[in-house]
Amino acid sequence: MNIDDVAHFCLSLPGAREDYKWGGVRVFSIATNKMFALQNLRGESLAFKVDKELFLGHVDRPGIHPAPYLARAQWIIMNTPYPLGAEELRDLLQRSHQLVVSKLPKRTQVGLLLEQRQ
Repeated sequence: MNIDDVAHFCLSLPGAREDYKWGGVRVFSIATNKMFALQNLRGESLAFKVDKELFLGHVDRPGIHPAPYLARAQWIIMNTPYPLGAEELRDLLQRSHQLVVSKLPKRTQVGLLLEQRQ
């Protein structure tokens, strides 16, 4: 996946929107301010939230590191070319979205939760 593919996929998730912050970061969020992915505007990096119990396993992989300032919240970062295949990257971005949705108030979650694949 390239940077445009990632952006298109993130925006296809329920309730997703994008903002530009901090002088050059493309922020993908839901519910107005709950971030689930960050992309450097030059396309050099991508960061997103992962499951707490899988965080250490992800950062042990080549090309994947704890995200600066966000690692304590189980965010990882990777540079282009992304060290993951397209399907795995889409799955992780979707999971990041759902992790953030699951922390929203129940009334806000309606329409944002995706069905779990078998």
